[in-house]
Amino acid sequence: MMASIFKPSVSLDLRSPKVICTNHLSRKERFEFHKNKNLIKERLCSLKANQAHGSAEATTSVVQEKEVKKQIDYGVVGVHHVGLLCENLERSLEFYQNILGLEINEARPHDKLPYRGAWLWVGSEMIHLMELPNPDLLTGRPEHGGRDRHACIAIRDVSNLKMILDKAGIEYTMSKSGRPVIFTRDPDANALEFTQV
Repeated sequence: MMASIFKPSVSLDLRSPKVICTNHLSRKERFEFHKNKNLIKERLCSLKANQAHGSAEATTSVVQEKEVKKQIDYGVVGVHHVGLLCENLERSLEFYQNILGLEINEARPHDKLPYRGAWLWVGSEMIHLMELPNPDLLTGRPEHGGRDRHACIAIRDVSNLKMILDKAGIEYTMSKSGRPVIFTRDPDANALEFTQV
């Protein structure tokens, strides 16, 4: 019964805007990345403007636009899973299965990895719990999970989840913007956002 709050009631298109992480690049590489990205955007805008005004360039603009888009499109279709570290797998499963109602994906490899873990269904995506040492500090994290790294899960009924968390004695905060959103943490201080769709 609890797992039903995680089944999406609407189809969401999260493909736009596209976000690419450039943190691992040097300053020079980041500059070049953004310069090229801006040139591609400018070219697309120019091609669209020419199309709208019926210029001579409009006849080739459709082909050029597809070529430009092909340069930056590598086939993103969605988020497959989110990996979360845990100190004790059984304690984490107690939270994710027995409180949040998530189910284990038995088809995923548990015995082929060099550490213990579990894959949990979240709609058509998954959370991968990994029993590994956590390099992050567990204390001193922001009280409100929205100001920390977090995974966001779309649900149907925030008020139902609020009752579940209250009954289990799990602390949470509501969205500061007034949206129907709850932020909480798992036993290892991983921040989770639950947003009503």
